[in-house]
Amino acid sequence: MALTDVAIRSAKPRAKPYKVGDSLGLFLLITPAGGKLWRFKYRIHGKEKTLAVGVYPEVGLADARRRRDEARQLLLDGKDPGVEKRRAKVRAQMEASNTFSTIATEFCQKRKRDGQKRWAPATATRSEYLLSLLNGSIGRMPIAEIEPIDVLAAVQRIESEGKLESARRTLQLAGAVFRYAVATARIRSDPTRDLKGALTSPSVTHYGAILDPSRVGELLRAIEGYDGQPISKLAMQIAPHVFVRPGELRHATWEDVDFDNALWTIPAAKTKMRKDHLVPLSRQALTLLKQLHGLTGPKGYLFPSMRTRARPMSDNTINAGLRRLGYSTDEMTAHGFRATASTLLNESGKWHPDAIERALAHGESDKVRAAYHRGAHWNERVAMAQWWSDYLDTLRRASKA
Repeated sequence: MALTDVAIRSAKPRAKPYKVGDSLGLFLLITPAGGKLWRFKYRIHGKEKTLAVGVYPEVGLADARRRRDEARQLLLDGKDPGVEKRRAKVRAQMEASNTFSTIATEFCQKRKRDGQKRWAPATATRSEYLLSLLNGSIGRMPIAEIEPIDVLAAVQRIESEGKLESARRTLQLAGAVFRYAVATARIRSDPTRDLKGALTSPSVTHYGAILDPSRVGELLRAIEGYDGQPISKLAMQIAPHVFVRPGELRHATWEDVDFDNALWTIPAAKTKMRKDHLVPLSRQALTLLKQLHGLTGPKGYLFPSMRTRARPMSDNTINAGLRRLGYSTDEMTAHGFRATASTLLNESGKWHPDAIERALAHGESDKVRAAYHRGAHWNERVAMAQWWSDYLDTLRRASKA
């Protein structure tokens, strides 16, 4: 006879456990302590087994029968309900441990050692920081449970603080983490894929740069009169001659500099394009580097931090020096030395545009063309480096009038 709620409530404990049957293999196990446990008895592959389906009254009669029916359906599909229950438990535990922050950390570690595509140190630091902004919102959530609205709310908090570019980049990075989770079979789809256009687009801003030759001369004279830290001054003096990216300058080490061959090799790991970049050094650049060598050589960073030689100088050091000299962010920045060189070298009409682009370490989409021009313009780049330094000297020495 099938059980009823009245019969279940009336069942009293005995000295030993006993069963009260329902139907189709479902029964209630009454323990001496008064516990009432739902069990489902079934047979598979010739073996009789018992599946725990809940505890009364948390699981009522109707729910117990529903769970029994689900187990019976698994049997019809040739699956063992007990095995499937254990799998579901393991899967739930894995999903609970696979939080967004856990997967994000794993993703960042992968990108930092990802061959030619690996992040530069500065990119890794920035990306890890931006992803950490999500720790308080979706960071502890199992990644499989995160929905588009959760991500949107998280990045909109950043946007509401006026950090439009940070919000945009954080959403991009979150999408990369979700796609990594898809690729590693942790989730089925990326919840950020339908969020394009949801954030306010930041205004495009360009790095402040001085492009007028006479004003470049004024800048060089101002740097020459800088009375701050000697290492900071040398950084500002060297930057115009080599016009590399600020991060590449900051992370340069003495092992990268070959004085005998007047060559600075920036390893692929330190470049934006993930390719070795060779910088020919003019006589002026070599002179400045030798002065710097007396302060920070012979090992480690060319421009170490003021606090410890184990880290490079701050990414704000050159910009802070320029501000101290009276140049606003709109007028001149550390990155602006590249725009200055690019503009004036092109305007001189003396150098092939490809040689200038190669000196700036800009990427070349055509791999065959890139391989050809890397070698074809080397001699021109060496000559151009010396001409450029001589030209800077001419501008620096020019009358302030």
